[in-house]
Amino acid sequence: MQKIATAFVKAKKAFSPALKDKTNPAFRSKYADLGACLEAVNDALLENGIAVYQETHDDATGVTVETVFLHESGETIRSGKFHVPASKQDPQGYGSALTYARRYSLMTACGIAPEDDDANAATDAKRKQDAKPPAPALDMSPKARAQRITAGVKAGDAAGAAIVLANESDKARDAIWAFLDEKTQDELTSAWPEVEA
Repeated sequence: MQKIATAFVKAKKAFSPALKDKTNPAFRSKYADLGACLEAVNDALLENGIAVYQETHDDATGVTVETVFLHESGETIRSGKFHVPASKQDPQGYGSALTYARRYSLMTACGIAPEDDDANAATDAKRKQDAKPPAPALDMSPKARAQRITAGVKAGDAAGAAIVLANESDKARDAIWAFLDEKTQDELTSAWPEVEA
C-alpha cells in the first residue's frame, strides 16, 4: 500500500474545496452537489495515478456506498461503508439517498468540506447591493423554520432536514419540533441516527 499512500498524499495537497454552487429551494441554502465534490478532487487524483469509484452494497432500507481509490499499481484504499436511509421506498427516495450517500462518502474519504465561493460571492453581493434594495429579512421564527424543515422532508431530503434541525440549539429544536406534524417527526427520527453517526 506504499505506492497509493504516497500518491494519495500528493493528490490531497492539490484538492480544492467543494464549492457550494447549487441552491436547495426548501431551505434557501446553498450546497455542493456531487459534481462539485468530484470536481474538487478528480483532477488531482488522476494526475497522481488514482481513480476513484464508488461501490453500492445490498441494503433493504436505503443505500450503502463505499468510496474506493484505485492506484495504477493495483493498490487500493477503501473508505468504509456509508449508509443513508431512503426517505421513501420508491425510485425518487432511493435516488435521493444514493446521491446524498455518494456525496458525503466522497467528501469524508477525501477530507474535503463544502465552502462558499468567497471571491465570487463577494463580487456578486456588491453587484446586487448596487443594483437593488436589500430583500426583507426571512422570518426565522420556530414556526417558519418548522415549515422549511417540513418542505425539505417533503422534497425527499429527510437527512438534510435532520441536519438542519440538529444544528439548532436544544431550546430552538424543542420549539421547532412542536410545530412539526407527526409524519414529519417520524421521517426526521428515522434520519436522525445517520446525522449523529
